[in-house]
Amino acid sequence: MPEKLTEKEQVIFDLIRKNPYISQQELAAVLGLSRPSIANIISGLIRKGTILGRAYILNESQQVICIGGANIDRKLHIKDMAQLGTSNPIYSTQNAGGVARNIAENIGRLGLEVALISTCGNDMDWSFIEESSSLYMNLENVTSFPEKSTGSYTAVLDSTGELIIALADMEVYEAISPDLMLKNDGLLSRSKCIMVDLNCPKETIQFLCHFAKNHGLPIVLIPVSSPKMNRLPDDLDGVTWLITNRDETETYFNMKIKNEEDWKNALEKWLSLGISNVVITNGKEGSMIGNKEEGIFHVPSIEINEIVDVTGAGDAFSSAVIYSWLEGKTLIEIAKAGSINAAKTLQSPYTVRQDLSAAQLQKDMEELS
Repeated sequence: MPEKLTEKEQVIFDLIRKNPYISQQELAAVLGLSRPSIANIISGLIRKGTILGRAYILNESQQVICIGGANIDRKLHIKDMAQLGTSNPIYSTQNAGGVARNIAENIGRLGLEVALISTCGNDMDWSFIEESSSLYMNLENVTSFPEKSTGSYTAVLDSTGELIIALADMEVYEAISPDLMLKNDGLLSRSKCIMVDLNCPKETIQFLCHFAKNHGLPIVLIPVSSPKMNRLPDDLDGVTWLITNRDETETYFNMKIKNEEDWKNALEKWLSLGISNVVITNGKEGSMIGNKEEGIFHVPSIEINEIVDVTGAGDAFSSAVIYSWLEGKTLIEIAKAGSINAAKTLQSPYTVRQDLSAAQLQKDMEELS
């Protein structure tokens, strides 16, 4: 016969049952108690066998936190020759996108616990993203701003698939502020790893790098485009991973990467800034990966006969890098996992390939070797 719960234990039990991802800090705020008091009550619930300690601790402390963009990706395909100044017949498609959200879905499909921290509007676009994403990540820490629109990226393509113009409404991400991060400090401080994309304001990225360093947490920085490289923190010492591409690196260092030697030199420049591990991707040329302990390696790309859609391939690469690193793989294995996940995503019509799982990625890797 289970022991009877006290009034406070019952309230906490009901809150955890309603939201298994709720943090001790959030429980403390709801009940007006200190966090140590909450921890004691939870210990009592574990002793009584009312909640399983391991499952609760896993949900609370082992999450990968992805911070940044979660937007709608729309593609408007013009059926005939594009004509300016008049109406063009089109057909359209839309998917949930955004760098942080895409990476969160990839990592969630690979079996890790993931929480997304982002900002959105109170609109149909967010409802669509929420429905597409909630199976793979915890969305409790996405903050809604009713006066703003959910982020969107709209591409207008001609009949051959070439981009005519793209429109990006990312204004809502300016609200991913250091104050918003402080509201999530409990979640962040217990994370397995923090990943942040450069859709976030520079001061927020600087805050997170500082926070990670002070709390001994790994942090991964993901640039989203060359123009946003100016959002990288002034001090990169202590950053665990930077996953970037050739264009972004050229922009940051104001240099040209013309050959393998330039490529390696660029990676050494990143390492000299105090970043522990760096990858620079270079399209069909593959990737260069390195750190000061293991050295620098060139890993060729995987040959693909037919590309279905390039959307999400870079995020697939980054996700597999993060996952493989957390699994304790070598640098070469990490880069290969990134390449295979990117290649399989290029051959899929989806932003995140639908067959992705830890077992499938392992099988893909075995077929490659």
